[in-house]
Amino acid sequence: MGGPNLEVVKFGIYIAFPIYFMYYFGTNLDSRFSVPDFWPKPGQTHTIPFEKEDIKAELERLKQKRLAARARRLEMEKQNEGVEGDASTANQPSIQPRPEILEATKLNEPEKSQTARQSGWTSWFR
Repeated sequence: MGGPNLEVVKFGIYIAFPIYFMYYFGTNLDSRFSVPDFWPKPGQTHTIPFEKEDIKAELERLKQKRLAARARRLEMEKQNEGVEGDASTANQPSIQPRPEILEATKLNEPEKSQTARQSGWTSWFR
């Protein structure tokens, strides 16, 4: 076995390796692990209104957007009134599985014995 010098060297490696590892990956992060144009520019993001007039204008804009969407929805419902069923399913054809697939996936359960029919699943409880 090795002597005390080997133990000192091993201890130094155990301590130094994580420190060097953190130093290597912790320095110069902007050039090493950066994705160009990942974050949006200030002009590309939403701006939060802080003034009272700006807040009222934003609320009015959202209200108009909501009312326009409601009007479109009501118009679509009015057009689909004559069609049977829900408006979301009016344009979709009904999908039925093919009979051969139903037959192929049919489960055949084995016949139960006479004692199983008489006692049922509660036989363990009695």
